[in-house]
Amino acid sequence: MWQEFRNFAFKGNAFDLAIGVIIGLAFSRIVTSIVDDLIMPIIGAIFGGLDFSNYFIGLSSNVTAPTLAAAKEQGAVFAYGNFITVLINFLIVAWILFMLVRAANTLRRSEPAPPPAPSTTDKLLTEIRDLLKNK
Repeated sequence: MWQEFRNFAFKGNAFDLAIGVIIGLAFSRIVTSIVDDLIMPIIGAIFGGLDFSNYFIGLSSNVTAPTLAAAKEQGAVFAYGNFITVLINFLIVAWILFMLVRAANTLRRSEPAPPPAPSTTDKLLTEIRDLLKNK
C-alpha cells in the first residue's frame, strides 16, 4: 500500500498540482497586498478617504466600535466591506489569469502550420505530364 501511495503522490500530475497550489497561495498573497496596499488607498483617496475594509453593520446592539476588528470582538457583524475587498482581489486574479490564457492562445495560434508534405503520387503525375508535354 505504501508503494502505491508513493507512486500516486510523486507521479507527475499530483506533484505538479501540489506545486501549483503552493504557487497559487503565494500569488494570492501578492494580489492581496496589491489590493490592500496599492489599489484600495487610491480608491480611498479618489472617493474621499473611503476604506472598504471597515464597512460593516453590527448585528447586535453591543457592537459600537468604529473598526471591524474591534467590532468583531464586541459581537456579530455583517462585514460587507471586507467582501468588497475580497471581490476586488478575485477580479484582479481572474483578469490576470484571463490575460495569461489569452497570451498563451495567441502564441499557439501565431505558429504557422507546416506545409503539407508533397505526396509521391502527385510528383509522379507531374513527371508524366511534363514528359508528355515535351514529346
